[in-house]
Amino acid sequence: MTDLVLVRHGETVWHAENRYAGLSDIDLTARGLDQAARLAGWASEAGLTGVWASTLSRARITAEASAGQAGLTVRVDARLRELDFGEGDGLTSAEMQARFPEARAAFESDPAAHPLPGGEDPHQAAARFVEALHDIAAAHRGGRVLVVAHTTAIRLALCRLIGVPLGEYRRLFPRLDNCALTELRLPDSGDGQVALLQYNSPIGAVR
Repeated sequence: MTDLVLVRHGETVWHAENRYAGLSDIDLTARGLDQAARLAGWASEAGLTGVWASTLSRARITAEASAGQAGLTVRVDARLRELDFGEGDGLTSAEMQARFPEARAAFESDPAAHPLPGGEDPHQAAARFVEALHDIAAAHRGGRVLVVAHTTAIRLALCRLIGVPLGEYRRLFPRLDNCALTELRLPDSGDGQVALLQYNSPIGAVR
């Protein structure tokens, strides 16, 4: 079995206005850098055997602090990037409702069946993210790996791995805090059951 600790990157400058950040490369705030530093404190004693991150800088920078404390090097994988929100990228929910109200309403009803205009198919996003997780687990069999990525991509992957409809990701996993810990145990065979060991645990609450 291999344990993967999935972590959403630190706070970005778009958080204050609750703007959707997909493929846009958004900087971390001072608070986000502090969150990354506290995650690194956890990583120094977490028994990690690897650290991986999305190619987006907000994830890479968050991961680099932890890798340094754990004596490891960050490895990046583009498959770990966030869902592409298309025309919704950089907008708030209210701005989407004003610009494309019908599409936003459909998204809220079933975000997997109705991605935002011009956005990525959530089913394809879940597939690429889960594929990356299985490859990471195979590269660190029996270890414990930190994977720093993004909120929607992580929640979609959770649905796919535990066998619930992707359209339920916003209801089942309504929030994923910055630098909180979500840990999965993946079977080395690749076809066994996945265990959810913890979800959205604050840094310092568990090892």
